[in-house]
Amino acid sequence: MLHQQIDRCQADVPHRVEDIVALRAIKSPAKVALVAGDQRCTYAELQRAIEEAANRLACVGVRPRDRIMLICENSIAAVALYFACTSIGAWPVIVNARLASREIDGIREHCSSRLIVFTTGASARTRSHAERYGAEQISDLSGLGPMAFTSPNTTAQPEPELDSDPREEVAAIIYTTGTTGRPKGIMLSHANLLFVANATANARRLMPGDKVCALLPMSHSLGLTGVLLSSLVSGAEVHLHARFDPTRVLGGLANDGVSVMIGMPSMYAMLVEYAKRNALAPIAAPALRLISSAGAPLDAATKASVEAAFGQTLHNGYGISECSPSIALTALYAPRGDCSVGRILPGIETKLAGTKKGSDIGELLVRGPGVMKGYYNAAEETRAAIDDEGWFRTGDLARFEGDHLFIVGRAKEMIIRFGYNVYPAEIEAVLNAHPGVLRSAVIGREQDGTEDILALVQLVDGATASATELADHAAFRLTAYKRPSEIVIVPEMPLEANGKIRKAALGDAYRTRAAA
Repeated sequence: MLHQQIDRCQADVPHRVEDIVALRAIKSPAKVALVAGDQRCTYAELQRAIEEAANRLACVGVRPRDRIMLICENSIAAVALYFACTSIGAWPVIVNARLASREIDGIREHCSSRLIVFTTGASARTRSHAERYGAEQISDLSGLGPMAFTSPNTTAQPEPELDSDPREEVAAIIYTTGTTGRPKGIMLSHANLLFVANATANARRLMPGDKVCALLPMSHSLGLTGVLLSSLVSGAEVHLHARFDPTRVLGGLANDGVSVMIGMPSMYAMLVEYAKRNALAPIAAPALRLISSAGAPLDAATKASVEAAFGQTLHNGYGISECSPSIALTALYAPRGDCSVGRILPGIETKLAGTKKGSDIGELLVRGPGVMKGYYNAAEETRAAIDDEGWFRTGDLARFEGDHLFIVGRAKEMIIRFGYNVYPAEIEAVLNAHPGVLRSAVIGREQDGTEDILALVQLVDGATASATELADHAAFRLTAYKRPSEIVIVPEMPLEANGKIRKAALGDAYRTRAAA
């Protein structure tokens, strides 16, 4: 396997994801690749760590196309272990350590992993999971810090070799629960990830001199591809954050020369709110040249407040995990004042399905090199998502203005009220524009043959806005059929590890309570 990698590196173009680091270790071995707190790792040091970890995995019985669960938070060890898995042809199943034990058990059962590896030096949560599985502590791998391995699962069998092209082998399985609650493993190939890594690096003009703030977990497709891989393929320096800490993030912006930051809208909103509360606005970031939002809908109020605090444009983008994930980005040379997610990335095709007469809104379909190989061990769900011509159904409602894409909302979340289509994202944008609102979630509720609109709102710390005040705010800005039937102020929202609101859990709890 190592000889094959050397041959690929002589071609000076990465064919598999592990080639990214191997090439950079040859070109610029002393260049810093990763920073995590007080730890720093050059490209040469990272490559040595990858090789040592790959040897250890092979010694404990990991085979090509075995599924290896990596329970981690962002860390140098997690990055090295990820590339170590792909180097020996194993399929890394990257799992955020902040998931509940039940969720991790469900993923393990579904993917039938050969081995589970825990980056126990990264967090107490990771150590807790390792203890629960009785994993053996390992602490002698290239200074990567403590980690733990389970014993090999002797009943797990490797996947059959289906494709002779090594670029089409699976390079990551990313699990998402979606709206069903059942885990779905999204299989992304080396070709998928490299296409998006290069496309987003080019769109953002990433360079070796950039220092990229990695806020999103690498267990999320955007954190893996749009942040980590796109930065490394550009030779940039990646500053890893195990968890979102506004103090540390603002300190890095002020003192560490961070030039690029990519995060969720909720992360930016929390940064701005923290900065205002602690008299740190406008935010000091002397080297920052690009801030970009992705991973969830960006509303106008959040965009405006972030731009005011940072003194520069908040760029936007759109993607979905099944597409590796990036599909569109706003252009650096043409900042937008609205919330368009930008132009479709070169090499990707799109079309709208199900548009009705008099409407320019339809479900977005995508075809291109980033579309997943399929859902692991779920052929029927794969066929439902990708048609015979390779078009993937995103489930997102969208429209175009010229060549600029706008995401209207999720097809499954659309509310039909008195025969009118209501898109929760539009109402959430109005509510989020209120100065007392931190975040909101709008869901439908069946009532007398139609649907009511239930709005759940979390206030900014110290805010005293009432449900009546928020209803008046919405009434001035929304036509009658779009106004929430009920507004409930909640103490906090359940969030995914990447910052998204867990609407399914929230909806189940509050629909039931409202009905009672």
